[in-house]
Amino acid sequence: MLFIVFFIITMLSILFARDLLVTINILHIQLLHYCLLFIYSLIFHAIYNTLASRYRLEYIQYSVKSPSLSICITMTAISHRPPSFNESALVVGAITFGLMFGILALHLDVHILLICAVVFTMLMSWRCGYSLNQQIELIGESLKNATGAMFAFILIGMIIGVWILAGTIPALIYYGLNFVSAQYFLPAGFLVCCAITYATGTNWGAASTIGVALIGMGLSLGFPLPVIAGMIISGGVFGVNLSPVSDVTILASATVGSQVQDHLKSLSLVGIPTVFIVTIIYYFMGNHYMGMETGGVSHVDQLQTTLTHIFNISPWVLLPIAITLGLTLLKVASQVALFAGVVVGGICAILLQDQSLAQIFASLNYGYSHTSGDALLDKLLIRGGIQSMMWTFSLAFIALGMGGLLQHVGFLHVLLKQILPKIKSNLSLVATTLATCVLGNMATSEVYISMILNGSLYKEVYQERGFSPQMLSRLLNEGAMTSGMLLPWTTAGAFMTATLGVSPLVYAPYAVYVWLVPLITLLLVAIGKTILKPESMQAAA
Repeated sequence: MLFIVFFIITMLSILFARDLLVTINILHIQLLHYCLLFIYSLIFHAIYNTLASRYRLEYIQYSVKSPSLSICITMTAISHRPPSFNESALVVGAITFGLMFGILALHLDVHILLICAVVFTMLMSWRCGYSLNQQIELIGESLKNATGAMFAFILIGMIIGVWILAGTIPALIYYGLNFVSAQYFLPAGFLVCCAITYATGTNWGAASTIGVALIGMGLSLGFPLPVIAGMIISGGVFGVNLSPVSDVTILASATVGSQVQDHLKSLSLVGIPTVFIVTIIYYFMGNHYMGMETGGVSHVDQLQTTLTHIFNISPWVLLPIAITLGLTLLKVASQVALFAGVVVGGICAILLQDQSLAQIFASLNYGYSHTSGDALLDKLLIRGGIQSMMWTFSLAFIALGMGGLLQHVGFLHVLLKQILPKIKSNLSLVATTLATCVLGNMATSEVYISMILNGSLYKEVYQERGFSPQMLSRLLNEGAMTSGMLLPWTTAGAFMTATLGVSPLVYAPYAVYVWLVPLITLLLVAIGKTILKPESMQAAA
C-alpha cells in the first residue's frame, strides 16, 4: 500500500509541475522546482522512515534536473538482519522434522525433501533481507568449499569399477577368505578398519578400499550387508577420531584452541575402553549372524574357485591398493592418491587381466558389469563406476547448498545463542553439546561445518566454567563425527551409502562404536568422570 501511495504522489507532483509551468509561464522556473522538491522531500522523508524500518532500506537517493522536473530515486533493500529466535527455531525445526518424518514415516525420496527444505530456507532468508542473487552466492560458496569432497565421489566410483576389473578387490576377497574364519570376521574386520583408518587418517579412503573388500568377504561368509557396513563404519570412526594425522583431529583442536596431543588424550579416555567393549560385542554378533544369508559357509571354496576362473589372482593385483594406501600414509592429497590408484588399476587390468582400453573406460564410467553365473559373486562384483555415484553426488550437492544458507544467514547461530544461557549443570552442558552437534549435522549436512559452528559457540562457555579446551574438542568429535555417519543426507552418510551399498538408517543399529561412545560419555559425566579441567589434565600428565 505504501508503494502505491508513493507512486501516485510522484506522478501527481510531476504532472502538476508540468501543467503549472505551461499555464502561468513563470520566469523563475527553478524556484518552483525547488519549492516542489521541498514539499516532496517532506512526504518522501516520512515514507522513507516507514519503509526503512519495515523493509530494511539502506539508503534512498533523489535528485532534480531542470528545466523539466525529473526525480531520480534509488532504493536499495540490501541491509541484512539476523533472524529472530522464532524464525530460527521454525527453520531448523521444520527442516529436521520434515526430513525425519518424510524419510522414516512417509518413505519419501530424500532428494525432493531436501529441495523443499532448500526452498523454505531461501524464503526465510529472503525475509531476513537476502536477495535471490545473494543466496545463490552463499550456496555457491558452500559448494566451492566442498569441491574436494565432491570430486572424491567421482574418484571413488572410478576406483571401485577399475579395481574390480583389475582383480584387486577379487584378490582381497580370495586371500581374506583364506586367513579369516567366519567366527572372527566381525571383530577382526573392525580392528583392521581401526588400524588402517588410524594410520591413514581417512575413513573415506579406508571404506572405499579395504571396506569394499570386507563387504565382499562378509557377504561370502553369509553376513547381512548392514551388519558388515556397521562394523566398517565403527572402525572408521574410531580411527579417524584418534588419528594424529586426521583432518577431524586437527580441525577440532584448532577450533577450540587445544593442543593435538591433549585432544587425543581426552578422546582416548572414552575411545580406548569402548574399542574393547565393541570388539567383544562384534564377536558375539559374528557368531549370531554367521552364514545367515547363505545358509552356511560351505560355498566359500566354490566361490574362490570361480574367482580364479574369472580373474588372474596373484599378489601383483594388490599393487593399486598398496600404492593408494602408501600415498595416503605419506600425507599426499587424498584426491591424488585415489587418482593414482585409478591409473595403476587400469595398468593392472591391461597387463594382468588382458582387458582392453574400451573395457577399462566403460568400467570407470559404468562400473564392472560382467556376469559370472554365480548370483552371490555377481552381487559382490557388479558395482562401481561414476554413474553409480550420481545419486550420492546430487544428494550432497543439494544438502551442501542448504547447509551454506543455514550457516551464513545465521539460523543455527541465533538458535544456539538463546539456548546456552539456560544450561546449568555439567551433564546438561555435555548433553546439549552432543545434541547440537547432531542438530548441526542434520541442518548443514556437513560434519566440518557442525564442528566449527558448535566449537565457536561453546568455546567461551567452557572457558567460563573452568573446563579444559580438549573437553570441548573431544565432544565435537564424539557428537559431530559420529552422528555424521548415521544421517543419510550428510556428505559422509551419502558417501558411505554409495560406497558400501546400504543406507545409514539401515546400518545404524550395527555401527555399535558410533552410538556407544556418546552414551558412555554421558554416563561417565553423570557420575563425575572424564570432566576435564586444567588441574585434572596436569595430574594425568
